Formats: sequence, structure tokens, C-alpha cells
Amino acid sequence: MNVHRILGPGLLESTYKDCLHFELVQKGMLVENEKALPLIYKGEKLESGYRVDLLVEKKVIVELKAVETLNPIYFAQLLTYLKLSNRKLGLLINFNECLIKDGIKRVVNNL
Repeated sequence: MNVHRILGPGLLESTYKDCLHFELVQKGMLVENEKALPLIYKGEKLESGYRVDLLVEKKVIVELKAVETLNPIYFAQLLTYLKLSNRKLGLLINFNECLIKDGIKRVVNNL
């Protein structure tokens, strides 16, 4: 919320990602930026892995957007990341909202 309060809406996703990463690290959290996660397909590790915007405390995947509307595909993408990494919780945050609380969506895997 602090990042949105300071910067406001209308900037690039990468700007918000870098600032959110900075804020969380300043609070003492373990945060991995653009974390590459391997893709295991039929028991084989493939080179075509994927990257999540932020991985917080090795548990929560945070995907950031700066778009007019959160499309269903963004939720599906985050849910797929959760399934592939065997994690339970993700946050989809759209910084392109007047009130950031309207842009934060919780996504859970198998709960």
C-alpha cells in the first residue's frame, strides 16, 4: 500500500515491482525478484521454466500488473504458477487502480 500511496497509479509494472521488492526487503523479509522456477514435466526438469515477479519468504507468489482491468487469464496464470511450484498462496496486485485495495486479489491453490 505504501508503494501505491507514494507513486500512485499509471506507471510501468517494473517500477512497482522494484519498489515493492525494496519495501519488503526493508521490512526484513526474504524476497526474490524475477525468481526463476523450474518446469517439471512428466518427471523431467525442462529448461523452459518460468519466472514469477516476486517470491516472498519462499511461500507466496506475487504477480504484479499495471493494467486497466484484471482479466481472468491473469488469475489462471497465477494459479498455474502455484500448482507448478506446489505453493498454496499467491497475490495478484494491479497497481493501476485509484484505491490499491481494489487491485489486490488473493489466489489459493487447493484450499
